[in-house]
Amino acid sequence: MSTITGGRISSNLVENFEEIHKGLTRSEAIEEANRCLYCYDAPCITACPTSIQIPKFIKKIATDNLKGSAKTILEANPVGASCARVCPTEELCEGACVLNHDTKPISIGHLQRYATDWAMKQKEPLFKAGDSNGKSVAIIGSGPAGLSAARELSLLGYQVTIFESAEEAGGLDRYGIVSFRLPREVVQWEVDQVEQLGVEIKTNTTVGVDISTEEIINQFERVILAVGMGQVPNLGIEGEGLKGVYDAIEFVKKTKVDAPTDELIGKKVAVIGAGNTAIDAATTAIRLGASNVKIVYRRTKNEMSAYQFEYDFAKQDGVEFRWLTAPSKIVSNEQNEVAGLECVKMTLDEPGLDGRQKPVPLENSETVLDVNVVIKAIGQSKHTKLIEAFGLNHTKGVVDVDSETFQTSQENIFACGDCIFGNGQGEAMVVSAAQQGKEVAKAIHRTFMLQSEIA
Repeated sequence: MSTITGGRISSNLVENFEEIHKGLTRSEAIEEANRCLYCYDAPCITACPTSIQIPKFIKKIATDNLKGSAKTILEANPVGASCARVCPTEELCEGACVLNHDTKPISIGHLQRYATDWAMKQKEPLFKAGDSNGKSVAIIGSGPAGLSAARELSLLGYQVTIFESAEEAGGLDRYGIVSFRLPREVVQWEVDQVEQLGVEIKTNTTVGVDISTEEIINQFERVILAVGMGQVPNLGIEGEGLKGVYDAIEFVKKTKVDAPTDELIGKKVAVIGAGNTAIDAATTAIRLGASNVKIVYRRTKNEMSAYQFEYDFAKQDGVEFRWLTAPSKIVSNEQNEVAGLECVKMTLDEPGLDGRQKPVPLENSETVLDVNVVIKAIGQSKHTKLIEAFGLNHTKGVVDVDSETFQTSQENIFACGDCIFGNGQGEAMVVSAAQQGKEVAKAIHRTFMLQSEIA
């Protein structure tokens, strides 16, 4: 049994997790590239957080110089192959394309994928490490920010060691983004490109457990904290310990690590939350054979943090949305399994300190949704213990950094990526994390240059 929506969902669960979009053909890519106006002062470059020279890489596609195109992309964005698939291009580069005023924008994301897909098939390094300068840097975390920082530092001649607690490197891209949007082999290629520069990646190594923060500080001249976020926090309602309640992060991760199972076939699923992770969890549940999937959110569509294209994707897959609905209890049956989700209707009150209207419950509005699986996707916790073990100042688990240098309260420790996201600061995008990694690398290089001048 499986759900059929839009002709994409198959009875073969493995097929359901194959990449949805197959990429442009050569003729399609050249035709699209030739539509580009190659603007001199291109707004698409400004709209890209990593400032990829977009007209330049597109022109190289038009002239069949795919190696040059790929290098142009990856010089600016070390995880450009992943970003070609997961970036909200409609809101960034394509949203700024001048052709929006007359026709349709250039398909920049698809063209970026076309060039980087070509590079992946060549299976050869695109960059060389710089001459060694004898300096060492430790990076905690191998997600987009960590990999980007490692690549930049290697090009500048630094000896870089990445410490990763998971079994494989890649962080969010490896474990947190569904494979039908971002296949594992794409992430592995980006990891390989970094390792080929001489970067040592120590997986299965948890800082604070397998190696202490003191050892890292003593062994390395600079440290970059580039850890992602932790698990989904508890809802704080009755029934969270029941069989059939999932953490959205672990739920998605399982499909990236193991073969899909039939445990959700025919199930009715409620996903709590309306961010990108919630969308991933919902569309994953559909692909695992769930008969019905609802996203439950206590605010309205206008307040959801998921991108519009993510929302559209979920709707195409048949996901239902219950706005202004908050869970109050997970109902159990005699077998201690999920048998329903009790919810209350909400209304939006005056804006709070964060500027968002506060949802408040309506009296006597309780109802029970007929579900037997609940997936929690209400954000992620911070690695506060690790942050404090390094002695860093933070605000509710968000590391305090200098906005220009990304330097923390400890002079030789820098931070980037998800560990500095939150409390109204920044935007949690893969491409933003990649740019921060680049900027941290350059900031560290400047500190060493300054030391040399003083000496």
